[in-house]
Amino acid sequence: MQIIRFADLKPQPWSNGGGVTRELASHSGGTSAGTAAAEDGAWDWRVSIADVTSAGEYSAFPGMERVLTVIEGELLLLAVNGTEHPLEKYRPFRFPGGAASSSALPTGDVRNLNVIAREGAFKAYTSIIELSKKRAHPVFAGQLGILLQGQATVSTGNAGSPGNGGPDAGSGAAPDGAPVPLGRYDAVAGSDSETPEILGRGFLAVVSIDPVTG
Repeated sequence: MQIIRFADLKPQPWSNGGGVTRELASHSGGTSAGTAAAEDGAWDWRVSIADVTSAGEYSAFPGMERVLTVIEGELLLLAVNGTEHPLEKYRPFRFPGGAASSSALPTGDVRNLNVIAREGAFKAYTSIIELSKKRAHPVFAGQLGILLQGQATVSTGNAGSPGNGGPDAGSGAAPDGAPVPLGRYDAVAGSDSETPEILGRGFLAVVSIDPVTG
């Protein structure tokens, strides 16, 4: 089970000075979860958290698709190719990575969850769910579970197998290990062999990266 601790991530300043980004996971060739790519855009997908502290333009990522979610703060005004979109907390918004985009901060600084995927190779999705203390939420292969708010633990389970720590087991404890506490913005990488399960109170972002086939 892989846990990516937010506190261990190095902030990367934006070139325009408008904020910093912390990369949770990326993939390109041999690069995978928890390992930073050599440079921006040198990956097929990336999941990161950005602190936005001033208005300004965003970097363009031609050939990519972006999903942006405000996870802290009240409102972000995102302009994409001249059209303004008011983005409220926990409402994912999808837009072309190559579009001319910029943001304004009418209510102050915000923190964003950014998911970028290469068009034609991967499709990315972000869902915000409310956690439960009674029913564990599994994180499957190709997914990241990111604790946005509240208190939660993660256990190594076997989702879908009753009696083996699956979502119907009603327990945060896995048969092969004790639950591990998660801090705010910690991420759990999914697995099909030993599916991690998250239990607690609060809100979880589930990022899914699906390969495009056909």
